[in-house]
Amino acid sequence: MYRSAERKFSGRPNPDLVAEAAELPPGRVLDLGCGEGGDALWLAGRGWRVTAVDISGTALARGAEDARRAGLDDRIDWLHRDLTSALPDGPFDLVSSHYLYLPDRMPVREVLRPAAGLVAPGGVFLVGWHGAPPAWAPEHHHEMGSLTPDEVLAQLDLPAGEWRLLLADTRLHGMPHPEGRLALRADQVLKLRRAADEDRSGRIV
Repeated sequence: MYRSAERKFSGRPNPDLVAEAAELPPGRVLDLGCGEGGDALWLAGRGWRVTAVDISGTALARGAEDARRAGLDDRIDWLHRDLTSALPDGPFDLVSSHYLYLPDRMPVREVLRPAAGLVAPGGVFLVGWHGAPPAWAPEHHHEMGSLTPDEVLAQLDLPAGEWRLLLADTRLHGMPHPEGRLALRADQVLKLRRAADEDRSGRIV
C-alpha cells in the first residue's frame, strides 16, 4: 500500500482523535496502525509520549522523517510490527486505533481486544472505523463489511466492572466520489474509559 513514491494520506490527524483526545491530559499513548504518522505527530505535539506501531516500514520511515523535521522525534517510538503477533508493553494512558484493518476485516479479537488490556486504570480506549461504504466504493470495501458499535463491544468482551462507555457515535466524513465531488460516509467511533483500581463494579454502561 505504501510502496509508491507518493504519500497515501494528508499527514493531518484523524478528526475523531482530535475531537476526543484534545482535552485529555498527556501521558503515554499507543497508536495502533499509525501509518504515516499523522496522529502520532499531533499527539506528540500536544505533549504525549507516543508508541506508534505499523506493519509498513515505508510508512514508519515517512512518519519518522516528518517527526524529525517537526522536532518531535524524541517523543515518538516507531515500531515495525505485525500487531496480530505481538503488542508493545503497556500500560498506556490512551490506546488509539483509527481505521485499522486486516485485508478482509476489522481485527477486533486479534488486535483490539488484547490492546484494551494495555490501557492503564483511568485511561481511555478510542477506536474509529469505517461505516457501510456507498454502492460505488471499491469492491474490497464491501467485502470487509461494517460493524456496529454494539457488535464491536460484543467482540471486545471487556471485563464487567472495569470499563465505562463514554461514546458510541456515528459521524459523517468526506470521501472522494468517482465523479470528482466530495461525498459523505458514516463512520463509527467508540470511546471507553477503564475504571481506576478503586472503582471497579457493575458493568459497561
